[in-house]
Amino acid sequence: MISYPDYLRLLPKAELHCHFIATMRPGMILELADRNGVVLPTRDIDSLLDSDNLQDFLTLFVTANDVLRTADDFADVAYQGVVDAVRDGNLRYREYFVNSQNSRRYLAYPDLVDGVIDGLRRAEREFGVGFRIVNAINRALSPEDAVAMVREMIDHPRDEVVGIGQDHLTEDGREAPGMWVEAYRLAEANGLRRTAHVAETLPADPESVLVAIDDLHVDRIDHGYRAADDPDVLARLVESQVPVACTPISTLVLSGWAPEPDHRIARLIRAGANVTLSTDDAVFFRTDLGREYVEGLGGMGFGPDVAKRVSLAGVEAAWCDEAQKARLRADFRAQHLALDTLLDPASAA
Repeated sequence: MISYPDYLRLLPKAELHCHFIATMRPGMILELADRNGVVLPTRDIDSLLDSDNLQDFLTLFVTANDVLRTADDFADVAYQGVVDAVRDGNLRYREYFVNSQNSRRYLAYPDLVDGVIDGLRRAEREFGVGFRIVNAINRALSPEDAVAMVREMIDHPRDEVVGIGQDHLTEDGREAPGMWVEAYRLAEANGLRRTAHVAETLPADPESVLVAIDDLHVDRIDHGYRAADDPDVLARLVESQVPVACTPISTLVLSGWAPEPDHRIARLIRAGANVTLSTDDAVFFRTDLGREYVEGLGGMGFGPDVAKRVSLAGVEAAWCDEAQKARLRADFRAQHLALDTLLDPASAA
């Protein structure tokens, strides 16, 4: 028999909210900095990764981006990140946010994504982990830059690159979803899928969820926690069943929200929102997929039935083709059945 925490760690997982840069092993940050002649603010990994608010975290995010200079760098990080996620949380499929705007000083967009694809294809051959790539708008740049990024994607299509998302904040520290309408409409017109980071922290407006749905025409929402604080927004989110890619441990690190039964993610789940779980920035937040399920769902008081539902929700919300989705769905259900026979019922009570 296995314990409930082991059950949660072993559940098959599809991760939809994963920033590529934060799959880089801490030691590799130093290795790539040395390889590429990048001077880091400190050589102490604990100090480098130390952040307890969103602005400090974004500074770290930029620093980590800066050490990646070649397509081979991206390929190495891509491969190793899959190895870690399979080991720590039974990853079976993942969608990555890359940020071509952050790397354009050193690497052209086609070279960047081809490097990521090469590393992920190698990992797929070895471990069977599927993937897709989402290019993320840097919200610290202008709406015009966002449109240019989408045009570059259109000019250099890759089957593996399926949509757009977001990272960073505006220069004045806002999410400002309405600023990106033109880029999102261009993406929509050219068949690209769309997600947006909204309603993440207390300063964010719950109604940013509605802006994402109504103005950006998103297929998915990243974070969305503040919807739990507004009954009208929550009702709309539940009614729409737009998938919400939540990341419990990031809310603990950045907002101090412990994963307990009254956590905003727990309230979203209990209300009937279409919630999936991810790591957001695994290495930077010192987390992994197993921890997100064990401390997230376990800490919020949810049992195996909810855990399996959240696990499968990641498959249903994925942007892969229907044939791959059907294979994932069957694999997940088979693994759920096997794990159910091993679970110690007393552990899950």
